[in-house]
Amino acid sequence: MTFYDPKAPKKAVNLSINADLLGKARGLGVNLSAEMEARLIEIVRAAERESWIAENREAIEDHNRRVEEHGLWSDGLRQF
Repeated sequence: MTFYDPKAPKKAVNLSINADLLGKARGLGVNLSAEMEARLIEIVRAAERESWIAENREAIEDHNRRVEEHGLWSDGLRQF
């Protein structure tokens, strides 16, 4: 499942990139659009993950405290 619409239209943007690095990438045949999109997916996922953790930190800590105090309902069933 994707967290964004991969069929959404492309949008042109202006970027400032080190000229030497850009030249090397072009010389190697790097598809800048595809690489940037792939990296943005990683960046957005990581940022959304961190945001979710921050928003839910109190509930996560509360849950962990409860498990530490009372254990899990399945503790007696585990074979390991």
